[in-house]
Amino acid sequence: MNIKSLTIFAISSVLALSAYAQVESSPYSMYGYGILSDNASASQRQMGGVGYGMNSSRNINVMNPASYAAIDSLTFLFDMGVDFSSIISKENGVSETRYGGGLEYITMQFPLSNRFGMSIGLLPYSSIGYSFGTSVADGALAMTGTGGLNQAYVGFSSKIFKGLSLGLNASYLFGSNLSEIYATTDDGEMSAYERLMQVRDFHIQLGAQYTVPIDKKSSLTLGVVYSPKKTLLGHTWSLKARMNAEGTKEKIDTLSDISLRNNYELPHTFGVGLAYNFDKRLSAGLDFTFQKWSDVKYTEIELGDFQSFADRWKIAGGFEYQPTLRGSWLKRVTYRAGLFYNRDYITIDNDNVKDYGFAFGFGIPTSGGKSIINLGLEYRHRDAGSKYLSENFFNVMLGFKINEMWFWKNKIR
Repeated sequence: MNIKSLTIFAISSVLALSAYAQVESSPYSMYGYGILSDNASASQRQMGGVGYGMNSSRNINVMNPASYAAIDSLTFLFDMGVDFSSIISKENGVSETRYGGGLEYITMQFPLSNRFGMSIGLLPYSSIGYSFGTSVADGALAMTGTGGLNQAYVGFSSKIFKGLSLGLNASYLFGSNLSEIYATTDDGEMSAYERLMQVRDFHIQLGAQYTVPIDKKSSLTLGVVYSPKKTLLGHTWSLKARMNAEGTKEKIDTLSDISLRNNYELPHTFGVGLAYNFDKRLSAGLDFTFQKWSDVKYTEIELGDFQSFADRWKIAGGFEYQPTLRGSWLKRVTYRAGLFYNRDYITIDNDNVKDYGFAFGFGIPTSGGKSIINLGLEYRHRDAGSKYLSENFFNVMLGFKINEMWFWKNKIR
């Protein structure tokens, strides 16, 4: 095995598990579980976030675990992505610029045999990050939120017969969502309110892909995924603290403390996608995602705003093109572009939060091998209607994909 690649993966995994980075910065993340992630890699985000029908021996596709069986029997893949964001928000004619970003995901994939593939990694499920203040009668409020839910997953895939692959992702969900409110009266008295949700649970995703050849060089793949509805395990509580003149907590009262079981749930999730491949150089995909958030439980507690969720759906399309698989460095650069529209599960006064945007990028080959640097730009707009806060995101996406032939048997010639 390539010791350098293994060392990079080990160090990155330890850093990620010890301090998983916050990549979302938006006041809209204060609602529900925060802003959701769709498990797209840097290269997939450059294509608008498609992946249900994609399968390739050169890429890790966590969006559909059935894709793992497509890996070459001699190949090890490692993919790590980071994200840097500039967010311009506007409300009541006032604009503000914020910055965010950090580590987004770590994944790796390898073959178990000619028919079986496996993948493991660390991904975000949701993300929370906001900080703002507002005036109220006889005082002011300062509101902050941090955290999110993460998923450490292990996935398996098998080729059932020619053209058909089935797969499974088993994930351990963990993380904490922290919301804090600091209330200050005009007389200088201060109180602190805190709500914390901790999740420790398991989740699964099932996937299938069926590929039909069109001719000797092209094929069409249908991909479907499903995650069942489930109750969450963990607990949530809210606290009130009186603050002294030095700003430290003087007395703490527990207002509520309840179990998440049978009180908080994740929805049924369905995804379907169609992908076209020509000569391993051109790929195009179209995906549709649906999540049944309207019937999940999300129990209201003290200090928690009442949450009314709507069914979420998202449509995305994109393509990638590589002029040649071999040849000069410039001809081996991969070009990608895509767009998406997402009606989110979050509602504000019965108005749906929505976001849409487009992305493009490049897969830049390294000079000495099959490893790729994926560099892309994404524009995303988010709002809940003209009377609410609007946000424009400009994201720089950077992925590092290591492709090594770990299982090649050297021979003395």
